[in-house]
Amino acid sequence: MAARAARAADLADLDGAVSDCFACPRLVAWREEVARVKRAAFRDQDYWGRPVPGLGPPGARIAILGLAPAAHGGNRTGRIFTGDRSGDVLFAALHRAGLANQPTSVAADDGLTLRDTRIFAAVRCAPPDNKPTPAERDTCAPWLHREVELIRPTLRVVVALGAFAWAAWWPVLRRVYGQRPPTPRPVFGHGAHWSGESVPALLGCYHVSQQNTFTGRLTPAMLDDVFTRAKDLAGVD
Repeated sequence: MAARAARAADLADLDGAVSDCFACPRLVAWREEVARVKRAAFRDQDYWGRPVPGLGPPGARIAILGLAPAAHGGNRTGRIFTGDRSGDVLFAALHRAGLANQPTSVAADDGLTLRDTRIFAAVRCAPPDNKPTPAERDTCAPWLHREVELIRPTLRVVVALGAFAWAAWWPVLRRVYGQRPPTPRPVFGHGAHWSGESVPALLGCYHVSQQNTFTGRLTPAMLDDVFTRAKDLAGVD
């Protein structure tokens, strides 16, 4: 799988390869079971039931790194953060920031486009209980590494949604940029900011999960602040 990721010539090639990955037996079994059983509200829909590729233009200056697709969101629609409450919150914020052409993301063919922004996940398959294992994260890492390599010429800022994504970024420094990660690792927190030499700045943001947004731990204003800062660091108007 790592060799296949390395051979991807561009993002379209990578996205196709990601969608055809069967490297993690537990994740494959779960994503296919969810696609077969379905949620009652979506019983008439055909689920994607495969790994979910990234979304956004090849010249992105901002990257948003998430945890993994939602079982009845990206695993259903085939597009990251699409068709679930987390996506509702995220894309509304991106639209307010001028980074998305519309505030909603409900289906892969709904006309959504992103500006200067690429979204991808540390793990590309929906995991049971939204909890991939460290081994699954490491197995999936070559897809993340190659995706960052392909947008490296323009990438200036990475927004890590949650502690899992924050931790997944450090191996990218070594693999893609040839730099040793900082020791000790900077602690994740909402609004955390780390910058290194000749590498993208890293911003921490609470995940846009319902657990955070419904309880007020993450508010629209807090998201707006993160994306305003990301745009400023990336030089995006």
